[in-house]
Amino acid sequence: MSARNRELLALVPASLLLTAGFAAIFIQQSDVLSNVSLTYGALFLGLCFATHMVIRFTLPHADPYLFPLVAVLACFGLVVIYRIDEDLARQQATWFVVGLILFAATIVFARDLRVLERYRYTIALIGLFLLVLPRVPGIGDPVNGAYLGVRVGSLSFQPAEFAKIAIIVFLAAYLRDTRQMLVQGSRRVLGVTFPPLKHLGPLLVVWGAAMLMLILIRDLGSSLMYFGGFLALLYVATNRLSFVVIGTALFAVGAWAISRSVSHVQDRVDIWLDPFNPKWVDDQGYQIAQSMFAQADGGLFGTGLGASLLNAPGGAPLIPAPHTDLIYAVITNELGLVGACGLILVYLLFAERAFKTATLAADSFSKLLAAGLGAVFALQVFVIVGGVTRVIPLTGVTLPFVSYGGSSILANFVLLALLLLVSDRARRPAR
Repeated sequence: MSARNRELLALVPASLLLTAGFAAIFIQQSDVLSNVSLTYGALFLGLCFATHMVIRFTLPHADPYLFPLVAVLACFGLVVIYRIDEDLARQQATWFVVGLILFAATIVFARDLRVLERYRYTIALIGLFLLVLPRVPGIGDPVNGAYLGVRVGSLSFQPAEFAKIAIIVFLAAYLRDTRQMLVQGSRRVLGVTFPPLKHLGPLLVVWGAAMLMLILIRDLGSSLMYFGGFLALLYVATNRLSFVVIGTALFAVGAWAISRSVSHVQDRVDIWLDPFNPKWVDDQGYQIAQSMFAQADGGLFGTGLGASLLNAPGGAPLIPAPHTDLIYAVITNELGLVGACGLILVYLLFAERAFKTATLAADSFSKLLAAGLGAVFALQVFVIVGGVTRVIPLTGVTLPFVSYGGSSILANFVLLALLLLVSDRARRPAR
């Protein structure tokens, strides 16, 4: 069976999953099995089929599993968001369609990845501009003290979602040219390999940028995601684990120092360490505390789609921001540990296919680009799931393709398109 036929066949279970999810919600809400679920499943399959045809004719050799995995993630998101708020689900479905259009446009107009490599510094400046945009007076939209969003009139978005792609493109192009200089002349001190001091500059610059982000946007998760993506690229480029160890140590020391001087970051850390403290459990710690209660209540198999209690009898939310920050907690509550592990498995499979694409890529830039995109995607999942489960402090990062939000949907469809472009070029038979 050809790669494209395997992709088409894999889209069918995703559509059936969406149909079954909506059917379960309708039964829970009204004890009636409505044929509307079949209509939603058919519409979803039709959209995926149209996108599949674009891939079939433009990228015939691309990885056959990346797009179906995204379809499964989108199923989770649409069904759970519909269960939370029907109006938000309709908006999310609209963004999903727009994302598919942007995905197709990226494939058509960015066929030559060398153009991205050529304009690396322009792309880097755009990425940095997007990162600091939320701190511009008048349009910055802080949420819980973190500056991640921008609001212009009724329109709000998170520019950091697109900034992550721009920064990965720049780092892939930069490290392609400088990786040999980072390796040559390295010295071992106490068993640790240090790059030459004059070439240690880029590591220190990116570390400083991550610390500046921590101060400006006041979000530990975003800083961890960007700097972690850089360290992943640095390891792929140099094959030196010691560089990663040095970078991790620098980030840990810097984050600790800033947490002691920036009150918002310190508050996030304190709440993470003890969310049930009587001083803030009903205020700042309420979100993470309710998240832990919701996940524990789900047990092994969950309460069932649509069965969890999201609001108190008076209308007050029992799970704050269930469609964005805590959507993973809602999934765990209604589908249990089994369903949550299934979702994480889909993310792991996506990351595995991205890294597989990186190993198959022939040229250095494509290899670094695929590895960086896969790493930053995986780190984003870790940051939000880790925050909800109290592995790390909770942040405002979205769960890719699942959380509500147009910025996240659009940016991650661009990320998917770039991965498929690299994959098609890597898997193309030699002539």
